[in-house]
Amino acid sequence: MIEQSLVLIKPDGVQRGLIGEVIKRFENVGLKIVGMKMQRVDKKFAERHYPKRLIPILGGKTLADWEDLGIKTTKGKEELGKQAWNDLIKFTTEGPILAFVLEGVHAVQIVRKMVGHTSPHKADPGTIRGDYSPISMGYATVRKFGGRNLIHASGTVEEAKAEVKLWFKPGELHTYKTVHETHTR
Repeated sequence: MIEQSLVLIKPDGVQRGLIGEVIKRFENVGLKIVGMKMQRVDKKFAERHYPKRLIPILGGKTLADWEDLGIKTTKGKEELGKQAWNDLIKFTTEGPILAFVLEGVHAVQIVRKMVGHTSPHKADPGTIRGDYSPISMGYATVRKFGGRNLIHASGTVEEAKAEVKLWFKPGELHTYKTVHETHTR
């Protein structure tokens, strides 16, 4: 049940000075940080993190957002997905990212719940995206400025394992006991 999840505070979250607030939320629920670093990524690395196989998924999400927002289009899912993917890669490389690994019981599910819906206008109040990100992903695609939704969180346990391995070398992750772990046994 102890899992690790990758979290990225994207360039917009870094630029807005939300790092401390985001980390505080995760620590407040008892998740522990086992690795952390700030880095800029190049296009090649961004494409490894967001592989092209995501294009149809991004296209479907964009199309759904556009329909919800009443935006008419003749573009198909594939064309919208390519545009959204290109914008996301460009956005991911435009500034530093804070990458960290959280560990805890059901960490992946808890982090996803706390982050909120991918498209911030659908994110519940109280989630990170619901409280701090004022756009929809459909609007971002219309404006061609990438997924400015502050944060990335692994979607599944399998995805988390692959993402942690991509972003962190084994020696960059740490094992330690928190006060909660040492005083509850």
